[in-house]
Amino acid sequence: MKHHRPDASGIGLSRLEVSFTFQPKNSRKNGNAQSRNDRNIEPGNVPRISRLMALAIRYDGLVGNGEVRDYADLARLGYVTRARITQIMNLLNLAPDIQEALLFLPRTVKGRDPIREKDVRPIAAVAHWHRQRKMWAKLVRERLGK
Repeated sequence: MKHHRPDASGIGLSRLEVSFTFQPKNSRKNGNAQSRNDRNIEPGNVPRISRLMALAIRYDGLVGNGEVRDYADLARLGYVTRARITQIMNLLNLAPDIQEALLFLPRTVKGRDPIREKDVRPIAAVAHWHRQRKMWAKLVRERLGK
């Protein structure tokens, strides 16, 4: 039977074991496996508006589940203003198909994102999805040439 000797605070000491696998970054053995994985990564960056749309959906879920009380709490936790949270959450006013299109915009390989949040704000401010879709189609034609 093992006895734990108390430390100065009177609490018994316990043993903690940690195990991990270490794989050097430039390992010659697994170099081929690494290059195979890299081929599956699409080049470019996910557009910021796509990330903001996903964030709005996530934040809505946090508030809906009661994990966060309100948008003011989100602002405090994210170190942003309440006005900024409102701008992000207003993306949820977009028609569902526009939200989906934002989530799946093509990656930006070079230069600025062709569609930015400030371009989408006026669309989100329109209450009718039919009008939103017309505005969205015009924006996509202008910026993506589709």
